Amino acid sequence: MKGIRRLAQQLDISIGTVSRALNGRSDVSEETRRRVIEAAAAMGYAPNQAGRSLRQGNTNAVGFMIELGSDAGSNNDNFFLGVFDGVQSALARHHLDLVVLPCATDEDPTQYVQRMIARHLVDAMIISATHRKDTRIDVLQAARLPFITLGRSATEGEHPWIDLDFAGVARRAVDRLAAAGHRRIAVAVPSNDINLGFVFLDSYKSALTANGLPFDPELVFRVPSSEQGGYQLGHDICAMGDRPSAVVLNYELLALGLYRRLGESGLTPGRDLAVIGFREGPASRFLAPTLTCFRLSLRELGIALGEALLASMPAYAEIYPQGIVRRIWPMELVAGESDRA
Repeated sequence: MKGIRRLAQQLDISIGTVSRALNGRSDVSEETRRRVIEAAAAMGYAPNQAGRSLRQGNTNAVGFMIELGSDAGSNNDNFFLGVFDGVQSALARHHLDLVVLPCATDEDPTQYVQRMIARHLVDAMIISATHRKDTRIDVLQAARLPFITLGRSATEGEHPWIDLDFAGVARRAVDRLAAAGHRRIAVAVPSNDINLGFVFLDSYKSALTANGLPFDPELVFRVPSSEQGGYQLGHDICAMGDRPSAVVLNYELLALGLYRRLGESGLTPGRDLAVIGFREGPASRFLAPTLTCFRLSLRELGIALGEALLASMPAYAEIYPQGIVRRIWPMELVAGESDRA
């Protein structure tokens, strides 16, 4: 208590007020919180988080689970690093830490969640790569552990989630290609039961109907969400007798493999096959011709994810009176040269 007592004496406020300010409590004014934090930093004082956690029965940590073997998690570290940055930014306001929980390829994700809960490693969780029916959600709800999902699911229950606008991407891509005169528009969807694939495919079908185009199941390609999946997609398209004139992708790295396979066959994106990618990222920026795709701020997404999770945690609900957040995250179309065919 020596450090906190010195802070209180220096600022001429009570020890309780200093403690509440350092813990991010809502009953302390922003001006007082700022004075306490600045004085603590000048003094070099850091609260004993381990002792505080033992007293309060919590860990002051939030777990972010990623499945190393899932299509959405194993091939694009840049995506999660950007999201992690935003989540940690939101948590740091309240002296909470983000802990990455990697579930191995050969482990059952639901059993992994059960183990994390049993060990009391974190006070709340974020889970990603949600499946159509995701039993992890059932387990977390039964345990009454605050959580949020990055992605929707058909699993029942009142829980918060934020999902990228997969439906909007598929609809806008098909509308753009149809307006350019394309009639045979293919789509790539994940080869597993991740929910985004169902959302993407349903929106693709609806967009075809809205544009007066028939749905052809042969133009639906189920491939892994990876560079290799994109290469397989290119191989399958090149092998068709009646090739599509355009394709819509559901994952960033698919474009890399697709471009390579088309090049091996003497075909050029934007000339022989119109391509609309999913997300603009570091890899896609160096493709030639430039990729028409969609843009979003990963850091802003992470901040929103962190704030929505805090809103579901009793200790922070008054600070973030959002209730149960269910939000579709918008994505901005970035026109390139890949869909000019």
